[in-house]
Order: sequence, then structure tokens, then C-alpha cells
Amino acid sequence: MSILLKPSGKMRLMLVTSGLLATSFCMTACQKAPPMAAGTVDSGDEKIATAKIAEGDQLYEGRQDMAKARVAVAALRQAVIADYGNYDAAWKLARASFFVGDHTENSDEADDMFRAGVDSGKAAVKLQPGKPEGHFWLGANYGGEASRSTLASLAAVNDIRNEMEAVLKIDDKFMGGSAYLGLGRLYLQAPGVLGGSTTKATENLKKGLEIEPRNSLMKYYLAEAYAADNRNAEARKAIDEVFQNDPDPKFIAEHNDAVKKATKLLEKIKNR
Repeated sequence: MSILLKPSGKMRLMLVTSGLLATSFCMTACQKAPPMAAGTVDSGDEKIATAKIAEGDQLYEGRQDMAKARVAVAALRQAVIADYGNYDAAWKLARASFFVGDHTENSDEADDMFRAGVDSGKAAVKLQPGKPEGHFWLGANYGGEASRSTLASLAAVNDIRNEMEAVLKIDDKFMGGSAYLGLGRLYLQAPGVLGGSTTKATENLKKGLEIEPRNSLMKYYLAEAYAADNRNAEARKAIDEVFQNDPDPKFIAEHNDAVKKATKLLEKIKNR
């Protein structure tokens, strides 16, 4: 047997009020958010990202000190986290990651850096496919990964070549023709069965030096290409040019790398 209680006036008022509040909440919660404009990126905190990019730039200038290079990577990672739609943060992180990966003596760190460089390079290319920086540093990090793998594949070679050729299509003079350096290294280091060719390496490196004659790394790899073909007199001449070079002050770290490499190569070919 059930007993039905008739609600009092006060209770009826509470029920009505509760119903109105529930209806109002539903209308507010169920209302769709205004659509974002086409092509915009809900990125994040641009102010923090800008500050971290500036910090990363300053640290990267002192990259000969590996401690500064590593902190530059950390600062630029924070920039990407703060504003993941920021193109400069993405490609500069790829650049700094490549430098650390290319210079560290720690194998695990190198693998991590090149992997991070590929990821941030891909992000940069996705954000601004018509600009050269993302393509160049993505290709460089692909090269870093490939140089550490005993299972270098045609796909890896194609990835590097495609990114460097993309740079050339956009701006062949980007960073002093450095895409020609990327292609020169690729053709010099890739096995013949995967498209390696000292002839193609030499052609690309000479094209790069026509754009930027002060590029010490370009001169070094040209010397290495000559040495690989037993053109030792030409190799020695290119090595001498590395030693006598007056590099762009912004690339002192890379010049010092070239001098170290050239010194070792000279010892190798001295008695030929």
C-alpha cells in the first residue's frame, strides 16, 4: 500500500526553481563554442614562447660550449610547449637538437636529439611548408639519424634529398647555400647502391661555395670528396683553404669543426 503526499506550497516553489536552474545549465553547457577562423592555430602563450626563443637564441650563439647548447634545447622545448603553433620555436628546436646530436659523445643522447630534431622539423614544415628553415633542419636531422644507423635505407636517403631539394626550390641561397652542403654530404656518405656518388658530391659542394666561399665545412667536405677519388693534390689545396679561411663570425663553431676534420684528413692523405 503506497501513500502519496501532496507537496506543500514551499515544496512546489523549490521544485520549480530547481527545474529552471537545470534548464538554464543545460542551455549553457550544450551551447556550441564559436568556431575558430579557418587557418588559425589555437597555439598557446605567445609571450612566454617569445621570451624562451630569445633565450634559446642567445644560448645557441655560444654553442661551442655544449652546456649552453643543451640549455638552448631545453629553452626551445619550453617555447614549443608554451606555443606549439610557433614556427620559429619549432625550427630553432630542430636546429639546436641537431647541433647537440652531432657533437655529443653520448650515443643515447645523440639518438634522442636527432629524434627530437626530426619531430620538431616535421612540425615546422607542417606549420610553414613554404619556408626553408623547417625543411633544412628536418633534412639535417634525418641525416643525423641515418649516420648513426647500420641499416641506412633508400627511404632515408630519399628523405634527406627531398628536404634539401625543397630548400633549393624555395631559396637556393638560404644560409649561404647550405642545402648544397647537405646534398654534398649525402652523396659523399651514402653507399653507391643507395645513390652515393663522389661526382655528385663534388658538384653540389662547388655550387654551394659559389654562393658562400667562406663556408669552411663546405671546403672540408670538398676536400674529403677529392680524397675519396684519390685526387690528393686537390684535397690538400681544399684543406689549406679551410686552415686559411676567414669564416662568418656567426659560424665560428662550424669553422672549428671543419679545422678539426681537415687536420685529421690531412694526416690520412699525407703519405699517399
